[in-house]
Amino acid sequence: MIGPRQMTTTSAPTPIVDPDHEVETEHSVTPLELFFDLVFVLAITQVTALMADDPGWHGLARGMLILAALWWAWAAYAWLTNTIDPDEGGARLAVIAAMAGMLIVALAVPGAFNENAFEFAVAYAFVRVMQLVLYAASAPDVGVYRAVLRMSPTSALSCAMLIGASFTDGTTQGAIWAAALLIDYAGVLIGGGRGWTLHPSHFAERHGLIVIIALGESIVAIGIGASSSAELEGGEIAAAILGTAVAAALWWTYFDVTALVAERRLSQATGVERARLARDSFSYLHMPLVAGIVLLALGVKKTLEHTDKPLDTIPAVALCGGVGLYLLTHVARRARAMHTFGTHRFIASVLAFALIPVALEVDSLVTLALLALLTSSLVGYEYWRFREARARLRASAHA
Repeated sequence: MIGPRQMTTTSAPTPIVDPDHEVETEHSVTPLELFFDLVFVLAITQVTALMADDPGWHGLARGMLILAALWWAWAAYAWLTNTIDPDEGGARLAVIAAMAGMLIVALAVPGAFNENAFEFAVAYAFVRVMQLVLYAASAPDVGVYRAVLRMSPTSALSCAMLIGASFTDGTTQGAIWAAALLIDYAGVLIGGGRGWTLHPSHFAERHGLIVIIALGESIVAIGIGASSSAELEGGEIAAAILGTAVAAALWWTYFDVTALVAERRLSQATGVERARLARDSFSYLHMPLVAGIVLLALGVKKTLEHTDKPLDTIPAVALCGGVGLYLLTHVARRARAMHTFGTHRFIASVLAFALIPVALEVDSLVTLALLALLTSSLVGYEYWRFREARARLRASAHA
């Protein structure tokens, strides 16, 4: 049997037996986990390229369905490697095998609803089943083992439905995909969070790193969009700077204070409440965060292709709606974790959505400039409005 993490002086936590009486021993994200995440860089890039090549509502819907599947696979391994030591024994080989499977999934993304639908579904099923088997075999206690067993039927059914969907097409295929993902996402609600254990600092760090990976996709989109132009002129340079400013503002809204507060809140929770908070605020609500960033990347890519023309409908929805979705998700995460309402971010999200009709009428460069102004103003306001509390929180975290 592959053993759970063993405690050392520098990293791995002791297996938790009683989630209501936890001894907080933390570890950092391992190089193997970062190596595993590299396949998601390719997968996210593939999703953006898929939507860019099919700039219609069908292409947008398919891209979001694929992203939802990819995210749930990644989230499953985030829980797994938070519980076991992926760097020891057979676990290392199993994770590398899962990484190879996820690479096939990423390569099949462009044809996930067409010529490579079967390959995508089978490789995806392999990745998911590998996680369940490894989790059950390495469960540090009976509570985790039972929690994995409760989740397994819905995960297996979801994978079977995706394989079945590969033999269909059109609306039927999309409907089966949506139903399969709904079943998979709902499966973790069974049991109400009982049995699951996690280490909050590692869990928060892992999710922060995947946000950076997603933000990196927006930077990649800038490079791809700029390279598609015959020459690098003033409009492209301005768009690249503005796109970077928006990405930096989104990074700031997550990592300046929000990530610290989320980690602290997760650390303060115990037992079942900690598992539920991690499930809701991280596993569930990080998906629309990443989706918002991917949509932004799509919008920025299209902006750089034609800086002197208005955006078409889908790129406009992606550019402005992506920022709006990202900020609105922050509001939802705050409401879930702190039971308070983020008024300023809610207003900023509404303004971002309100820019969609504007983007259809003005040059795309102007729309990107307005988004840069909106997001940087939000960052500036929060920095000034909460400067004293921010300084205390960051000083405490560094200490």
